[in-house]
Amino acid sequence: MPHLVILYTATLDRPADQGGADMTALCRALADAMVEQRDETGKAVFPVGGVRVLAYPAAHHAVSDGGAAGRAAGGDGVYDFVYLNLRMARGRSAAVHRQVGEALTTCARSHFAPLLATRHIGITLQVDEGAEVFDAKTSTLHPLFQPPAGTTPKA
Repeated sequence: MPHLVILYTATLDRPADQGGADMTALCRALADAMVEQRDETGKAVFPVGGVRVLAYPAAHHAVSDGGAAGRAAGGDGVYDFVYLNLRMARGRSAAVHRQVGEALTTCARSHFAPLLATRHIGITLQVDEGAEVFDAKTSTLHPLFQPPAGTTPKA
C-alpha cells in the first residue's frame, strides 16, 4: 500500500495527436508525486517500495448523455473519463490526506491540460483509507529502499 488505480475510457489510448494521452507517463508522474509527499514532521508519507500506480482502459463504457450535448456545443461528441482511486492504510492525518489528494489532482490536471482545453473529459480522484479485514503482503521490493545497517535513511 498505497495503491493508485486508474480506470479510463479506452479512447484515451489513442496517440496524442488523435486526442489520446500517454497513460504510462501519467502513471510515472503520479508515482513520483506520491514518493515526494512528506507529512507534518517531514517523514515520507508512503514507503517507496509500496507505491503502485496501475491504469486500466475500459473497453466498454457509457459517459453522460452519450455525446449529444458535446455535439450540440460544436464538438465531436466524444466524452472521456478518468477515475483515480488511491487506497492507503490508516494512520495519516486529515491534512496529509488533503495534501496528497491535491498533489495528485494537480499532477493529473497538468497531464491532461491539453485535452481539458480541447475535449470533453471528466477527471475524478478519490482517496480511501481503509480498515483492513485481512492484509497480507509479500515483497522483495521494500529491502531495495532500506538503508544499510548503521547509515542514515534518505529523505
